[in-house]
Amino acid sequence: MGQGQVSLVSDEKGYTGRNSSGEWVGLDGESVEEEVAKALAKRLLGETSLSNKERRRVKEYDEKRGATRDSARAGGGALHDKDDPLGLANFSVSTAGKAQGGGGGGGGGGEDGGGLTNFENSKDIVVESFSINANKKELFTNASLRIMHGRRYGLVGPNGQGKSTLLKHMAARAGLSIPSRIDMLYVEQEVAADDMAAVQAVLKADKKRAALVEEERFILAALDAADEALLKGGKGAAGHLEDEARSIMEDRLNAVYNEMASMKAESSEARARSILAGLGFTAVMQEQPTKQFSGGWRMRISLARALFMQPDLLLLDEPTNHLDLNAVIWLEDYLSRWKSTLLVVSHDQDFLSGVVTDIVHLEQRKLAYYKGDYDDFKEMHEQKMAKQLKDWETQQKALKSMKDGGKSKKQAEEVARSRAKREGAKTKGGGKGGDDDGWAGAAAASSGPELILRPRDYTVSFEFQNPPSLAPPILAVSNAHFRYGEKYPWLFRDLNFGVDQSSRIAIVGPNGVGKSTLLNLLIGELDPTEGEVTRNRFLRVGKYSQHFVDVLPMERTPVETIMSKYPDVHYQDARALLGRFGLEGHAHTIPSKDLSGGQKARVVFATLALQAPHIMVLDEPTNNLDIESIDALGEAIVAYEGGVILVSHDARLIRSCQCRLWVCDKQTVTPFDGDIDDYRQSLITQIHSEEEKLEEILQKLAAQEEARRLEELRIRIKKQKLAREAAAALARA
Repeated sequence: MGQGQVSLVSDEKGYTGRNSSGEWVGLDGESVEEEVAKALAKRLLGETSLSNKERRRVKEYDEKRGATRDSARAGGGALHDKDDPLGLANFSVSTAGKAQGGGGGGGGGGEDGGGLTNFENSKDIVVESFSINANKKELFTNASLRIMHGRRYGLVGPNGQGKSTLLKHMAARAGLSIPSRIDMLYVEQEVAADDMAAVQAVLKADKKRAALVEEERFILAALDAADEALLKGGKGAAGHLEDEARSIMEDRLNAVYNEMASMKAESSEARARSILAGLGFTAVMQEQPTKQFSGGWRMRISLARALFMQPDLLLLDEPTNHLDLNAVIWLEDYLSRWKSTLLVVSHDQDFLSGVVTDIVHLEQRKLAYYKGDYDDFKEMHEQKMAKQLKDWETQQKALKSMKDGGKSKKQAEEVARSRAKREGAKTKGGGKGGDDDGWAGAAAASSGPELILRPRDYTVSFEFQNPPSLAPPILAVSNAHFRYGEKYPWLFRDLNFGVDQSSRIAIVGPNGVGKSTLLNLLIGELDPTEGEVTRNRFLRVGKYSQHFVDVLPMERTPVETIMSKYPDVHYQDARALLGRFGLEGHAHTIPSKDLSGGQKARVVFATLALQAPHIMVLDEPTNNLDIESIDALGEAIVAYEGGVILVSHDARLIRSCQCRLWVCDKQTVTPFDGDIDDYRQSLITQIHSEEEKLEEILQKLAAQEEARRLEELRIRIKKQKLAREAAAALARA
């Protein structure tokens, strides 16, 4: 590669060389030393004749890039702190085993032209026997992380056990050896609030596309300058290119066009808009500056950027929390066709069963692997727990027998450990699923023999007090119209319906049509612009809001909150109630501002239970709850003898509560003819129909782009011919 003969060179790794300003740049467009840029360009061009020094510089560059790029990309937006972007300063990580590339779809392959090892070249992640501690609390102990390329994993387990912590350590490559080739993206933060339009915030994320567009512009400008030089007098004119240099540039331009075609660069904007639309953004919203959106909506933009970028490994932490039901159904359908690797933490069982190929269960500070969706996992996990309980009972009998025979506790446990180690070796071949999955022997060998632990089922029990009966209708909406002011459009017109204590209603519909506004009209926080909402004078309405600041006094402890609102409840009774709703004992007496989202949710549900409302209005109640708590909530709602009005993105909760669907859309509310599964299928049919229309548009765009490039080529050939004729005429003169 001669200096001055190559501008930018790109492939799937990124681009390098010189930009239009003459600066030497690395794979992400950042400034680098000239010798580093040239070595990187050699590797991208497939040259194998790198010197030892060049190989060493490339390896150093890859290692530095892997650490800084993943840290910068984690969150999809602004960082928490420059030195600790994911807040991992209080965690410590140790590994007893050595990470390896694994043998799945992305591993192996030997060294490439840049001297990458098998490990570095792998797209599988295998880290044996790692431990993570936070402030002396063990979150993971001798756990094994195994993520195979092309699989879609759901990471599940009770709240507060370390699922998000694991994702953050992976994203930051903090203490876990992850191949540098794996391009990871962790969606945690919303995009920055600035003047950039939402669709541009998504498009801007694709640096490779931007680099190819820049390279095309640079090469075309250089070729145009060379043509002008021919017209002005040939070799001595500014911009002149020798035939060899010109040939190299033209070849590179063709390669750029081929790369842009292979990545469908001409359809990037249409694809970005399609993703945003699926996540609930209207055409108008897509053009609005990000600073006009709330944090939840900017989080959707971050998710859209991640889906648009299509990284090797996408890490998602509760992605459905910021979405409505329609957007969740779209995302589930989209991710079910995800071609790369996915690791998602989610409390939504239907979403998990629709998306994942494997479940990773965090249990007793270790990771257990199960093939199949969430329903398959539940069945296999129950079988595993039953077997573990039986094995534990057998072990306890053996320990007692040895102690009765004169052995000390320590001696008896050593014998039991030896037996456990032999049993672990026997199961090295693995089974259908569960903790083993073909890995049990390796895990036993790496983590050492351990005593069998008694399985502990994590159970939560919710219960709402039943209210006294009221004569229906206890809540009636008559000829109601609503808008937020004369300058605003009508959200609702001519609403007429009633709600009683037997009602089970789930309000669904597209984003922005007024679902939350309708709830506020029903409970009296808003008054209709026209018409009326009448309520029985004895009616008690209990509301659960996903915005805890609206209902919880943040300076008070959970016990103080309950006792101040219900003076007849004694201290111990308040604590017992909080315990039944799954709030840990230590959290009963600390200010609510210091509680996690899941802990605050349990406090709100406990106070709601004491209210004994005739109607409960629940606005996204599953946010911040774990799967076991959502199941408990569903069972409590079924047993509750009052009315329920529910807005939720969790299809399984809607189904378990046997709710009738009311579709909120087009300024009215209409009962849906079917159940939640019928509604879901109708949306998926609509999604696929719109995707077919989009595919037709993309094909037209591709044809138009090809025609544009052919026309540019025709013009360039014509200009070059005229320039050569002019140069020949000058030579004859």
